[in-house]
Amino acid sequence: MRVLGSVAVLGPHIVDVLGRPVSHIPPGQGSLLLDEIRVTVAGTGGGAAVDLAKLGCAVSSFGAIGNDVLGQLLQTQLSAHGVDTAGLVIRQDAVTSSTILPIRPNGERPALHVPGATTSMRAEDIRGADLLAADAVLFGGPETMPLLLEPAGVAMIEAVHAAGTPVFVDLLYPAWPATLDLLGPLLPLVDWLMPNEEQLRGLTGLDDVVDAARALIARGVGAVAVTVGADGALLVRPGATPTCVPALPTTVVDTTGCGDSFNAGMIAGLLAGCSPEDAALLGCACGALVASGLGSDAGIDDLAGVLALLAAHHPDAADRIRLAVDHTGRLAVDHT
Repeated sequence: MRVLGSVAVLGPHIVDVLGRPVSHIPPGQGSLLLDEIRVTVAGTGGGAAVDLAKLGCAVSSFGAIGNDVLGQLLQTQLSAHGVDTAGLVIRQDAVTSSTILPIRPNGERPALHVPGATTSMRAEDIRGADLLAADAVLFGGPETMPLLLEPAGVAMIEAVHAAGTPVFVDLLYPAWPATLDLLGPLLPLVDWLMPNEEQLRGLTGLDDVVDAARALIARGVGAVAVTVGADGALLVRPGATPTCVPALPTTVVDTTGCGDSFNAGMIAGLLAGCSPEDAALLGCACGALVASGLGSDAGIDDLAGVLALLAAHHPDAADRIRLAVDHTGRLAVDHT
């Protein structure tokens, strides 16, 4: 098989339990019949890792999980998708991060969340050489791992950046100016920041997303790819006119993991040598597929399936991405 490149994914690895459609929570000990319940690997770390693996990247996961049934399930699911889980740290005295998501009929997703072991991740839990060996590093949800934003953790990311390895960063939680202060030392090391529009506004206090993105670039961020819901994505880069990348038509079942899938698609596209615009369009296609099913791993089977959807709406872009993949893809070594 061909791989687009290797990605080290550092971030929260979460087990999601999702049910749909949940029109209301029954009072007392009442019950509600649902059409579907699923358990998936999720989070800006785990969810993106699964999508990257489906798209043909060699993926290694780094995060903290608990010594519990959910942690075992998470590892099993990641391994089934071909993700290397050697970088996951098992905490004996903690539980695995998890979320219950009752999905409303319109696709909205209130969340009941247990932060769990994620917050305990430290720089000494990670071999810096493992990050340096990757073609790209995704640091998803750094605000959930505050110990990695201390000097030792920042130095680790700085070494990756200095080696010329692209660093991608997304956020898990809603953001505030205090979040920006927390992320301050990390910002000059980020090649692409990939928040959603509300996170971007929350970080900067600016309502206009272009102004907000430029404020972060002024703080040292290389470029910003901000997802804007049904309008797709916006790319803001120094010295370039902001570029709008359209969303693809979809029937929304559940919006869980759409941002993670966008990140995976864009990273995969950039690793294949695509332009940022085509890479972001690939990310939007991934988001459309994930929105059409339940859970953060829904909709995406492989890169060919994503390109088939893209070809139906943007055939020229799909052709360019196929050519880039054919040119860049490397034969994976089968160690089985």
